Amino acid sequence: MKPVLSLLFKIGKRKSTLEETVIGIQNGNQNLQNKLIEDYKPFIAKNVSAVCKRYISDSDDEFSIGLIAFNEAIEKYSSEKGSSFLSFSELLIKRRVIDYIRKEARVRNINFISNGETDEEGAQSKIEAHLSIDDYQKKVEQEQRKEEILHFHEVLQEFGLTFHELLEISPKHADARQNAIMVSKAVVEHEELMRVLFEKKQLPIKQLESKVSVSRKTIERNRKYIIAMVIILSGDYVYLKDYLKGVLES
Repeated sequence: MKPVLSLLFKIGKRKSTLEETVIGIQNGNQNLQNKLIEDYKPFIAKNVSAVCKRYISDSDDEFSIGLIAFNEAIEKYSSEKGSSFLSFSELLIKRRVIDYIRKEARVRNINFISNGETDEEGAQSKIEAHLSIDDYQKKVEQEQRKEEILHFHEVLQEFGLTFHELLEISPKHADARQNAIMVSKAVVEHEELMRVLFEKKQLPIKQLESKVSVSRKTIERNRKYIIAMVIILSGDYVYLKDYLKGVLES
């Protein structure tokens, strides 16, 4: 076997083994869970450090949040949601650390105000603190949106889709978008349709036809858009789901 092909084979095999390990843990193998967490501590620290923009060791509070998030990822992971376990756990770790940072910022702000001065200089300091924390929280939210979009992009690629393609094929009329999202919700609500979609990376149009009041022709025309919406609706995408609410209301 050629070196490049051999390397790809090993990577693919390792990825598959990881997902199988997670499933084994979900079935009750506690020893396997402890070993997996221990083996992936460097991965956890790397992702926590990426959010905090500084080196994070296992003695930092943020690392503990990342550790809890990784364990949460083990419990919640499902291959039917279309992403690899590492991709899913990375998103969850970064989201939980961002939430922690935001919460700590709010607590610091409250403490600052309750202990602040009452004179003009103190009032000015409070205003500056408010502005500083508000700006920081905006940056945190931007980071979270970025992580969601990157993760969504990775899952789209597994279906052979791109952002550019979505812009091209998105329904132009509001009623057409609403119908497509309605079809997407029907897929998410049926376990078998979800299984077929994420295993075969194809929309099960024939099975879907009997579950929605939309013609086969319409489903086929909006197939790629429907798949993208299913990925969002079934995934852990806080901001992208908010975007969908805006689409439905427009």
